Amino acid sequence: MDEITNFSGDVISENDESFADAAVALLIRRVGERVRKARERKGIPRRVLSEISGVSPRYLAQLEAGEGNISIGLLQRVAIALDHRIEWLTGEDDPWNSESLHIADLFRTASADVRQKVMQVLNPEPSEARRANRICLVGLRGAGKSTIGALAGEALGIPFVELNRKIEDQSGMPVAEVLALYGQEGYRNLEAQAIERVIATYDTMILAVAGGIVAEPESYNSLLNNFHTVWLKTSPQEHMSRVRAQGDERPMKGNPEAMDQLKSILTSREVLYERAMAKLETSHKTKEASLTEFLSLIQECGFLS
Repeated sequence: MDEITNFSGDVISENDESFADAAVALLIRRVGERVRKARERKGIPRRVLSEISGVSPRYLAQLEAGEGNISIGLLQRVAIALDHRIEWLTGEDDPWNSESLHIADLFRTASADVRQKVMQVLNPEPSEARRANRICLVGLRGAGKSTIGALAGEALGIPFVELNRKIEDQSGMPVAEVLALYGQEGYRNLEAQAIERVIATYDTMILAVAGGIVAEPESYNSLLNNFHTVWLKTSPQEHMSRVRAQGDERPMKGNPEAMDQLKSILTSREVLYERAMAKLETSHKTKEASLTEFLSLIQECGFLS
């Protein structure tokens, strides 16, 4: 880059004293525009992006306006929440004019059959060999992943594992303390490492993962490629009531907009959850009824050879 054009249209040479400042300002504005465009393309309200990324709405507003001198760590959180690589937000080339992003969008919106054929071309190793007899349950908290997963594991005589327990074993502290000490980025790094260890350890198992993992592209793709994934889906009302039934009042306490936020998060993630190989609706069903349907689904889909 020998010269750049600032916001006023003036061309600034690399030898000019103001070149570095102008380059930084241009980068901040470029990142802000791309964050806004990515958020709008996905139909995610700014407050929902704030919930997913852990970055305050005020900071996001400044960022999108080209006024936020955001740290690399916070920008990484925003990129993860938008299901984009951070370099797509910072690079000089426009990612929305790039062939790779167009292909990624086509893949994301394609049918399951088309995605499977593309993966077979890109990764010729048989998918069944990669997934072995591993099943992974995805979905928002309160969908029944832990309950149904544990019951199914017992019924089938195979291990049931909660990924957060593996993270706690590795870190030597509860997940809440991991988040408080290392932040969302540190937690996601431990989460990715835990997935790798689970894949290396188990050929047959049922795994339950946190609801937000689908917003982390690399970890979610690892799950999709190495597990038979099942989306446990229920209504926002049941998500909330089940969490409260567990004795956790945090979703509602002091937050009258909690239900609206939950609905927005669920809506923004539905396209990601839909990438799972199968879906199990648990709304208005007893755990026994959901378990029966889950066991039938496993048999019908041939998840356990």
